[in-house]
Amino acid sequence: MGSLRAILSNPDDLYPLLKLKMAARHAEKQIPPEPQWGFCYTMLQKVSRSFALVIQQLDTDLRDAVCIFYLVLRALDTVEDDTSIATEVKVPILMAFHQHVYDREWHFSCGTNDYRVLMDEFHHVSTAFLELGRSYQQAIEDITMRMGAGMAKFICKEVETVGDYNEYCHYVAGLVGLGLSKLFHASEKEDLASDALSNSMGLFLQKTNIIRDYLEDINEIPKSRMFWPRQIWSKYVNRLEDLKDEENSVKAGRCLNDMVTNALTHAEDCLTYMAALRDPAILRFCAIPQIMAIGTLALCYNNIQVFRGVVKMRRGLTARVIHGTKTMSDVYEAFYDFSRMLKSKVDNSDPNARKTKEQLEAILKTCRDYGTINERKSYIIRAEPKYSSTSVIIIFIILAILLACLSSTRPYNMCGPCGESR
Repeated sequence: MGSLRAILSNPDDLYPLLKLKMAARHAEKQIPPEPQWGFCYTMLQKVSRSFALVIQQLDTDLRDAVCIFYLVLRALDTVEDDTSIATEVKVPILMAFHQHVYDREWHFSCGTNDYRVLMDEFHHVSTAFLELGRSYQQAIEDITMRMGAGMAKFICKEVETVGDYNEYCHYVAGLVGLGLSKLFHASEKEDLASDALSNSMGLFLQKTNIIRDYLEDINEIPKSRMFWPRQIWSKYVNRLEDLKDEENSVKAGRCLNDMVTNALTHAEDCLTYMAALRDPAILRFCAIPQIMAIGTLALCYNNIQVFRGVVKMRRGLTARVIHGTKTMSDVYEAFYDFSRMLKSKVDNSDPNARKTKEQLEAILKTCRDYGTINERKSYIIRAEPKYSSTSVIIIFIILAILLACLSSTRPYNMCGPCGESR
């Protein structure tokens, strides 16, 4: 019932939602027959359904490399995230993980649910890794080694300063950006991007996740995980966990806005990185998560619900981002819309209001200078729906029937001719 209500409130979400549903079905049908690759792509859909969709943008060879890269780092992250593993056991595993990818027999039981399956049957990932081209293997090995060492460092170190925060985010996400740039270059589809820009791509996503996941991390059992830097939160409360107390709502909101403003410092670098990409499929692959990040920051800003529950973009808007992101102009438009949305929420009484507005004005200027903002209608900040509930339901039924017929006669592609079959 909630989904129908959301569609009735946002009828423009309907068609992209149907397209997204068909894309998910198409991805499920693309599972390779080989056991190792079948396991990897099936596991990818289980541990990250959204990434499994986005990866379909890429050509087969690069898609395979990115799939394995993601699963190797997801496995590494599972070891780091498992707070039940003793430090003296965890650190050596993290430090040597880049060697384990070459061992078809290695596995380590940890994590929960699908993540435990990934770890218990990691030999499938190793087998697939060994079938990749040597340049892909070297890139994955190098990033895994550096990330494992960085994670091990922060097992015994708190995130105290903003510098610590940037360093931690570099190890767990900035290196992902560097690794993807290496894989894109190894595929001979892109020039090698600078480390600074690649790092910002990762930091923008990671800082958004850290902001959004405050409550989940602080309530982690058996031990809380705290990634918000003391240098920021100590300006507002005595303990990080105090932010979720109702009596601290005003202070929590200001701390949250401080964190969002910090994340926004990476947005311009992300736009510069994406504008330099030549391959349309790689652009779509990179752009969709970045647009989701700026959209999530816009929702989180000044939103006390971050400390009470889950804040995320509605599924229909996610579908519209995926469906509507095809060119760099689309990226500029989405960043422009979400930046305007965030700016509209800035209260001048907030201690970081001036800094926040400066960051947003810089993003908006970049989008205006290089995009086609004045020539299009915002698909995020929009007018009231012009359709009646009855009309929307009828359209929904018709489109569902049409898409069902189309899917039975030809393969479905989420965003144009970019996700070829194996």
